[in-house]
Amino acid sequence: MKLPRRLRHGEEATLVEHLDELRSRIILSLLALAVCAVVAFVFQHDILQWLNRPLPPKRRELLTLGPAEPFLTTFKVSLWVGLGGALPIVLWQVWSFFAPAVEERTQRVVAGFVVFAAALIVAGVAFGYYVVLPKALSFLTNYNDDVFNIQIRAADYYNFVLLVLAGVGVVFELPIFVLGLVRLGIVTSWRLRHTRRVGYFLVAVVAVALPGIDPVTTTLEALPLFVLYEGSIWLAVLFERYWERRASLSWDTP
Repeated sequence: MKLPRRLRHGEEATLVEHLDELRSRIILSLLALAVCAVVAFVFQHDILQWLNRPLPPKRRELLTLGPAEPFLTTFKVSLWVGLGGALPIVLWQVWSFFAPAVEERTQRVVAGFVVFAAALIVAGVAFGYYVVLPKALSFLTNYNDDVFNIQIRAADYYNFVLLVLAGVGVVFELPIFVLGLVRLGIVTSWRLRHTRRVGYFLVAVVAVALPGIDPVTTTLEALPLFVLYEGSIWLAVLFERYWERRASLSWDTP
């Protein structure tokens, strides 16, 4: 398969060429997903042990209830891990398809934001794995253990873990979301600073809506959101000043 060529800004192409490029990028994304999923399946034992590590040691022997459940659960986990591994390639293909419509200077700005967003996702997943999951699972799996015979089903556990990691990773993108609203003129840094109570309320609502209904998980997910929201406000102040200064310089240039 011939790799798709990225068009330059302003370069003209026929509809057939655009469709051919789109087809090539979709195929490349699917191949990346398949390869990453196969690699994840090969290293399934390491991945499953890594996902089991946040559990208390006495709870790490998980339960399956059907003859096909061990294989299906492993395959599902491998597929999700493969999707996470292929996500940068998929997003790069999406961006490469739409990038020619954007000026080159703006492309560099977007590339910087993409790097920042990737760092935030990694930070979110790390926070979810090393902080949220151990505390939440310790609370949940030991709650009323003198009353219940607590056994953890593998499929439910991996669904919970992957949802928490994905949810925390996504909400760590809050600064990117806020900067996007400011750049589009929907809100301003002044309004963000003077409506903090509303913003904090919305952040609390988002934390409650995240995976994990227990108070420990919700609290641990909410705390970084408040910090990220406050940091987003001051980041918006800095970027707003930069955008205004750049706009004034472009007006002054003949």
